[in-house]
Amino acid sequence: MPLERLILLRHGNAERRAPSGEDFDRALTERGRRESRETGARLAEAGFSVDLALVSEARRARETWEEAGLAYPGAVTEPRRSLYHATPADLWLAAEEAEAGAVILVGHNPGMHALAFDLAARGKADPAVAGALNRGFPTASAAVFRFEGGRPTCEAFVIPHGEEPV
Repeated sequence: MPLERLILLRHGNAERRAPSGEDFDRALTERGRRESRETGARLAEAGFSVDLALVSEARRARETWEEAGLAYPGAVTEPRRSLYHATPADLWLAAEEAEAGAVILVGHNPGMHALAFDLAARGKADPAVAGALNRGFPTASAAVFRFEGGRPTCEAFVIPHGEEPV
């Protein structure tokens, strides 16, 4: 099945340091949980479906999908260690190899932001969306891309904190 839609979701706001001292073990803060839930709900309300969630195994990414995924109870979830601090090329390869029409990748910066920026530059993006992506990719943000003939179109950039999607 060819990729029809890709959602790039950066993990929510996380604690600065895990009790273990390991970056991989950092948990979401209460704000991160709330923002992740909000972003998932806003994506679903906008009509963006998810068939498959590819989720970094880092604790903060798993917890982000636990919250955002409440809006997608039918989505299949695949945790992947390889998505922890993945490069844009690795993220793209994971999405491209997925056997689903609508995929969400839940991961980390700088890879998520770099891939979103690259896809927007290679395809079509509203100038407001391109400008928002140029300014950054905050925690619990999501960039949504539709693919037709392999060409990406950035359909939305959802930023939490009550801001309107671009």
